[in-house]
Amino acid sequence: MEVPKGFLSYLCYFIFFLPVFVFLFVLGIIKGAIFSPFVFLVIAFGDTGVVIGLWPLHLVWSIYCIMRTKKFGPFMKCLLILIVPIPIALWTVVGIVGSAIMGIGYGYVWPVLETFRAISMEGVPLHMKLFRCFTDGTWSNVWGACTIVGDFADFSFHSYFSVMDGLLESKGEEPIELKVTQLPGCILVAILGILVDVPFITLIVLYKTPILLFKGWHRLIQDLVGREGPFLETVCVPFAGIWILLWPIVVLLATLVGTFSSLGFGCYAAVVAYQENSTKRGLLYVIASLSIFDEYTNDLLYLQEGSCFPRPRYREQISSSFSLLPVKGLHEQVEAIHTNEPLIRTPSIKNTLKAAVIWDSFFQACEDIGKELLRDGAIGLQDLEAWRHSKNKIFNIGIPAYAFLDCFLRSIESGSIGFLMRDNIEITSVNRPEGRAFDWLYEPMCIIKDQIRSLNLQETEELYFYKHCLYGGGAARIESWQNGGIPPHDEIKRAQLEGISRRLQGFCLTLSRLPTSRRRFFEVVKAIEHEGKNSIGIESEYETGAAP
Repeated sequence: MEVPKGFLSYLCYFIFFLPVFVFLFVLGIIKGAIFSPFVFLVIAFGDTGVVIGLWPLHLVWSIYCIMRTKKFGPFMKCLLILIVPIPIALWTVVGIVGSAIMGIGYGYVWPVLETFRAISMEGVPLHMKLFRCFTDGTWSNVWGACTIVGDFADFSFHSYFSVMDGLLESKGEEPIELKVTQLPGCILVAILGILVDVPFITLIVLYKTPILLFKGWHRLIQDLVGREGPFLETVCVPFAGIWILLWPIVVLLATLVGTFSSLGFGCYAAVVAYQENSTKRGLLYVIASLSIFDEYTNDLLYLQEGSCFPRPRYREQISSSFSLLPVKGLHEQVEAIHTNEPLIRTPSIKNTLKAAVIWDSFFQACEDIGKELLRDGAIGLQDLEAWRHSKNKIFNIGIPAYAFLDCFLRSIESGSIGFLMRDNIEITSVNRPEGRAFDWLYEPMCIIKDQIRSLNLQETEELYFYKHCLYGGGAARIESWQNGGIPPHDEIKRAQLEGISRRLQGFCLTLSRLPTSRRRFFEVVKAIEHEGKNSIGIESEYETGAAP
């Protein structure tokens, strides 16, 4: 019997690949052993210093904001002031332990990744690949650690104060007050919830653990064949192979997390009883929580929908997000969005966009739009100085909201089923990155786009929409920039347009609180500032030359 030629080629490739892989892996480990102490010192001591240094500030300012806000009533404020040290103390412990783990992991893993990335670079001569195998992931690893500390400091300081400012600015709402008479019933419901949910949810977790194990292996092997998921990048293939071997440990950790989550489900019954002002509805949630957990795990494991547990109605009124489309609910809007999109994601490497590409394209769009607005006189360097002193939000909120609106309108005009960005990159449900985080971002964007399409805006109304997004509804600035925009004559349509504008503002405010967002946006601001100073210099030279 003859041996297939394909088998011989794969065998030779494997024989050649194995020693090369071992050599590169050992080289990466050696680089990690040399530079990991520096990386560990930078990340562990840097992040720990940030956490410990900001602890008193977080505690004092949180208490101050709780006392000053109009969102809570007197009794609720007293309760929050008493318990606010607990989450801050937990954040301190998690921050210190997490920084130590991050320092060790990043110090060793990043040099190995950089080594494999260097050897897999396309269009680079062989001698340069070998040279970069020894140099990449060395001092760049240390600089990357400094960047991590800077991003963590931005998140711990600026993102925290952004959230607290939102708490202080909350007004026009009915204060949330503590219902003292409801507390005994809430405590009773929480105890019963723990007694019921902990054993039953533990049984559900143990029943579905083997399913998670084998389905996970099946999915990872399927991704390995189709080059998707963790196997998308060539440099990650060896580590993804290790991921397959370590999958039972991941399943064990998931089992522990699922078991401990039963405590949260049981205690949340007290929250339901408190919100509904009914001990009976809290008890109904105790029963319904089993069905909720069962259905959620079925969705994660791609099992049959539904549950064998009863699910009584524990809410008097099912709350839903405010919708600007009066005839559609939130779930109907999401279903309507996906009806025109393909139902199956094609297993093609070329069709899947990287998160870094989308992130870079977004900030590049903000930079281009900022320069255009600067040239048109819509913004000025005085707005930049006001933003630096936290006196306006045109730069960090208005320009991103303007960029999102520009993307939505361009996508609607082109008939795109997704989002068409300024550099002609199209994001759809097929080629977008996978992950729960992208679901949280993609689906609200789809809903906002659908709402904008339903308004059937005229060109003058679109121009007014741009102004409202840029200035956040500031009447004086909207009137001062004459871009041809006119608000809709229909009051209902105008209210819907301004409501979508506020949602875009809130969406961009959330994005501005994410890690790396502030650092990337500072690069955008520097580019816009450089453009403004250059234009001022050119104008002054022109005026000097034109003077007699």
